[in-house]
Amino acid sequence: MAEQLIPADGKVLVDGEELTREEALERRAKRRAEAARNSPTVVVENLHVHYRVYGGSGATRGAATGALNRMIHRRKHDALRDVHAIKGISFVARRGESIGLIGSNGSGKSTLLRAIAGLLPAEKVGGVYTDGQPSLLGVNAALMNDLSGERNVVLGCLAMGLHPNEVKEKYQSIIEFSGIDEKSPNTSLRPMKTYSSGQAARLRFSIAAVKLHDVLLIDEALATGDAGFQRRSEERIRDLRRNAGTVFVVSHSLSSVRDICDRAIWLEAGLIRMDGDVDEVTAAYEAWSNG
Repeated sequence: MAEQLIPADGKVLVDGEELTREEALERRAKRRAEAARNSPTVVVENLHVHYRVYGGSGATRGAATGALNRMIHRRKHDALRDVHAIKGISFVARRGESIGLIGSNGSGKSTLLRAIAGLLPAEKVGGVYTDGQPSLLGVNAALMNDLSGERNVVLGCLAMGLHPNEVKEKYQSIIEFSGIDEKSPNTSLRPMKTYSSGQAARLRFSIAAVKLHDVLLIDEALATGDAGFQRRSEERIRDLRRNAGTVFVVSHSLSSVRDICDRAIWLEAGLIRMDGDVDEVTAAYEAWSNG
């Protein structure tokens, strides 16, 4: 519907109410802001994801041992097996939402994140549509192990599009947020390959969180670190939401999901079992898991 023209002087009727020009313009601005906040950022429509692995139905058990035996005995690979990881799921995510993805191991949570990020091909019958560029942050997100934490901060920020002056301005706050120098001074000057998995994960999150993202995808990055870092991370995610971003979080910690998310999607065997209010969905999942 076309917007009503607002005269330069006099009053205008809006929703049956007579308003001054200033009041009408203010109401219009509020409506536009509300529409922008509620606009979709991610539309997943009938999404299917297939991939292929070697081995029969029991290939996931002892797969490394089986591969070693094939190398030693020069045996051929087992037949390729098709895995239907995501099975025709659909949902819409909107600006300002923080969505927790929960489910048992192998349910498709990380696969879904990678599909939203555009790292996995979807079938032609459905797909993922995004408004803006999704940014995937996970425990396996790439940093350059031979470079120091300091250099990785600089390169990571530049890769996200920050100006060199912005990088200089934000560098110290990134290091302080990560906490990597708290217990061992000058850790940021050491090569990344000397970091523990927790230190590396904290630094990855701290780099990614310095920028506002249209869609931020977090895969277990909050599972590492002490309570202080987790509190800082959760507050930063709330900041991202308040600034009209959309956040997806994969976590096995239901308490973290409840603390930082307002919505949860429960996946099992590549299907959405439940989607709704975070308290209701996590309670249903807990009851199912403990049943």
